[in-house]
Amino acid sequence: MLTTKFGIEIEFTGITRAKAAEVTVAFLNGTIERTHDYYDAYKIHTSDGRTWKLMSDGSINCQHKVSGRTVSAGRDYSVELVSPILAYQEDIETLQELVRVLRRAGGFANNSCGIHIHLNGADHTPRSIRNFINIVASKNDLFYKALQIAPERMNYCKKMDSLLVEKVNNRKPKTMEAIEKLWYEGYSESTRQHYHKSRYHFLNLHSFFTGNHTVELRGFNSELHAGKVRSYIVLSLALNNQALTQKCASSKKPQTDNEKFAMRTYLNRIGFIGEEFANCREHLTAHLDGSAAWRFRAA
Repeated sequence: MLTTKFGIEIEFTGITRAKAAEVTVAFLNGTIERTHDYYDAYKIHTSDGRTWKLMSDGSINCQHKVSGRTVSAGRDYSVELVSPILAYQEDIETLQELVRVLRRAGGFANNSCGIHIHLNGADHTPRSIRNFINIVASKNDLFYKALQIAPERMNYCKKMDSLLVEKVNNRKPKTMEAIEKLWYEGYSESTRQHYHKSRYHFLNLHSFFTGNHTVELRGFNSELHAGKVRSYIVLSLALNNQALTQKCASSKKPQTDNEKFAMRTYLNRIGFIGEEFANCREHLTAHLDGSAAWRFRAA
């Protein structure tokens, strides 16, 4: 479940990019390079040959704190941490500690900030991509409530397109080319555009068909909370594993009057078993109604 390589983008504000870069380079014991490009990125090069980035993002509502009050700030307070390719077992502790370091330095997320997780798409087949579309479609409502996706961010992580889901299940495309054609159907802009409109969904396949061949999950409010960041990564890896290993997946939305129980049993089914994932289960069910222990008894 946790073997797929991934990358993460964490948007936040509260401190400047320069400060975030200073904190990051000190923590990672690397060297720093400022690009002075459109994103005014700071690159942190580490001894293992990897590069972390602190760059600007135009969607962030920039703020900082003055005498305990949160006030507006300039664009230098727009910060997006972009990781290199990571492996869960080897890198999760480093990532979590970096998140803590940035929070202690004054960084924080607001409702304009998101987290995006990119999953290596090398092992995906047309069947697994169809599975991924159906899995996300079937769990859209539960995920959006569990993850408390901010209304301000809905334009950047829309629910699964119901028309796309219908076409995928009716036509059952057998090739990546056929799925790609369905993904872009109805859009007039060039598919080569980086900021193509199709990308702004919980499940983004624009990054899979162009660019780095990654499956991107965009449905996470940003947090500088190490435990929640880990929970989002584990959920993404588990969904990816389910799509890869399950023979087929239905887009049908399950009916439930106990959301918390439904989410807990689903998480157990896709690998969130045992004490190792207890905190993840707690974070991912905290905002749902009902009882995690009893199917037919309200909390």
